[in-house]
Amino acid sequence: MRKFLPVPLKEDELRTILRAALMAPSSKGSHCWQFVVVKDSDTLQRLSRCKQMGAEFLAAAPCAVVVLADGEAANWLQDGSLVIGNLMTAAASIGVGSCWINRAKEYFDMPAGKEVLKKWGLDEKYRGVGICVLGYADGPVPAAKPRKADYIRRV
Repeated sequence: MRKFLPVPLKEDELRTILRAALMAPSSKGSHCWQFVVVKDSDTLQRLSRCKQMGAEFLAAAPCAVVVLADGEAANWLQDGSLVIGNLMTAAASIGVGSCWINRAKEYFDMPAGKEVLKKWGLDEKYRGVGICVLGYADGPVPAAKPRKADYIRRV
């Protein structure tokens, strides 16, 4: 979903979504991730203008969860990806739209991204996994695209 109503998320719904993210499994129980909830329109606009993101619609979103992970951990990218999956599944289960912006790795590896980490009080070892944009749909919710019949194999 890329078009959201200009309505803030209800705090109890955001808590539910974040709780699901915290329950994501991680390699060896490391929980090497860190989440930054962004509701500040200036920050959302700044992130959306970054050409590495390629996501201008981020500026109009009511909320985004930046998922970072300790780049020194063995499976940081996989663990952080599970977090985003949980965020999106939880959001869908309560009627909140979401979109995974998959360019956080490139952005937070750049000097500008490192400056943002510093501003947020985070160590440079944290690497971007993705940004999960959250909000209420502005318009009809798109139906899931059909899946191929042979996605599941049994042997």
